Amino acid sequence: MITFEQTGIRPELLKAVADLGFETPMAIQEQVIPAILNTTNDIVGLSQTGSGKTAAYGLGLLHTIDEHEKSPQIIVLCPTRELCLQISRDFTQYSKHMKGVHTTAVYGGTSMDQQIRELRDGAQIIVATPGRVNDLIRRKKVNLKKITNLVLDEADEMLNMGFKEELNSIIELLPKERRTFLFSATMPSDVMKIASSYMKNITEIIVGSKNAGADSVRHHYYVVQASDRYHALKRIVDYYPSIYGIIFCRTRSETKEVAEKLMRDGYNADALHGDLSQAQREYAMQRFRLRSLQMLVATDVAARGLDVEDLTHVIHYNLPDDDEIYIHRSGRTGRAGKSGISVTICNTREKSRIERISRMLKKSFEYRQVPSGEAICEKQLFNVVHRMENIDVNKEQFADFLPAVYKKLEWMDREELIARFVSVEFNRFLDYYKDAGDINAVLDKKRKVYERNDAKDDSMTTFRVNMGRMDNINPQKLIGMINDATHTRNILIGKVTLNNTYSTFQAEKGSQELILKSFQNVVYEGRNVSVSIHEERFDKSRPNDRKRKDDRKGRDDRKGRDDRKGRDERKERPYKARANKDEGEKKPEGKTYKDTGFRSKKKKRD
Repeated sequence: MITFEQTGIRPELLKAVADLGFETPMAIQEQVIPAILNTTNDIVGLSQTGSGKTAAYGLGLLHTIDEHEKSPQIIVLCPTRELCLQISRDFTQYSKHMKGVHTTAVYGGTSMDQQIRELRDGAQIIVATPGRVNDLIRRKKVNLKKITNLVLDEADEMLNMGFKEELNSIIELLPKERRTFLFSATMPSDVMKIASSYMKNITEIIVGSKNAGADSVRHHYYVVQASDRYHALKRIVDYYPSIYGIIFCRTRSETKEVAEKLMRDGYNADALHGDLSQAQREYAMQRFRLRSLQMLVATDVAARGLDVEDLTHVIHYNLPDDDEIYIHRSGRTGRAGKSGISVTICNTREKSRIERISRMLKKSFEYRQVPSGEAICEKQLFNVVHRMENIDVNKEQFADFLPAVYKKLEWMDREELIARFVSVEFNRFLDYYKDAGDINAVLDKKRKVYERNDAKDDSMTTFRVNMGRMDNINPQKLIGMINDATHTRNILIGKVTLNNTYSTFQAEKGSQELILKSFQNVVYEGRNVSVSIHEERFDKSRPNDRKRKDDRKGRDDRKGRDDRKGRDERKERPYKARANKDEGEKKPEGKTYKDTGFRSKKKKRD
């Protein structure tokens, strides 16, 4: 392992590195920085998310910059405004002891006039999204004639987001005598085409394996019914009281819905998605970085460039459409050599995708049971005790109040005092989880289907509602309707089954009276909603009903066999003599249809 001094970078950069607390280069930095300083080759760098790629090319390129030339010399293209701002901040920190070196962030969603002024004042480094650079090129507000270094950061994601044509138009305008650097966590075929088209004398630097996840990240997955996904999320979050993480959703609407539910249920969370203004997004990210938020619910695009230290968890509320995006998601945790956990909540049809991603990452995924109510309560209790043990106590601040406090509590002994203190924060978990069922989906090997563990016990009641697919109802809307009608979110909702004209849902025992009473005057889109206890006439999961089904099947099989047997017997028995209408002769006794060649009247003639 070498030191930053041994890489050969300038003293100003070494001072900035020391200010940031960097002690030794990370693996990608150890290889990329000397390659930039000591060769003239183009470089392709492949390394997992969070491995220090920005510092690798940033420190190397800043070493080569000419402070006296005020035209842009380095352009870094990246997929999102968040990543653009992050890289720009990093370059500013690295170059803070280099006089006359300026970095400008160029991205959409904010005033172009300010960015044009910064470019006019002289910026040697442009960090930009492809769309905004093309806008500036069309307006002739940016000069790219003296660019000596092009960096494509997160090239795979830029192509996924549809920037291929815009990238091509920018690259074609750059000077031919330049160096190109391509950095990515994955290497799909489109990225390889860009490398072969626009790069020459390529040096490939790979840290780890291609398309592999970080060794510092453990991968867990839980299997539940789709309708139990949010309940599983809450249990996982409650089981890790000190969680500090990002919850990834597939769509903006799902991101907003999950964030709103968490906030309504009292969790310290917020949303990050494309419908927010740039100011709102920056405010949410700043709160998250300062740990004013414990959880951030985000889409994949919005979370790009969100470089936050010490994330304990990344939770995949839904698996991404593209398996390679999983690498970028899980790479948000376990950064800079620290450990983290990547959690996937998958439904019963996604088990095969877990196996496929595991093979791609060359990492094993550990199946975990969704925590039970008892396990969560135990974890929360010890968390309260741990916080009490480790809190800083400064008696001087409240010494004047202590005599009154002692007098107020003198009637309680030690055990009573501890029990009441713990109950202040702990009671809500006991109340919520006291009758919580098992929501893990398990495989019924005989029927080859997944179902909830508690689907066969008596902890749930099944209700019928007169709304179905024809009423544009889905499980999320139905659960929201139940929460709104009952004015509580503490009822555990189980399996939801949608039919065309009606639906059924399971709810924990003890909630029957509240649910039936709450739906007496509910109207949904102009239609009265009716809810009743559902009495299933036939349920193939119940042994008695399965027996009745088998009995009916047996009767049908026996009847079929008897019918076939009767036809065969009639076919083979002797044909009785009778007069032949045409010839007046009698058919011989002891002969059958088969022997005489006569046809049955029921059969079609050829």
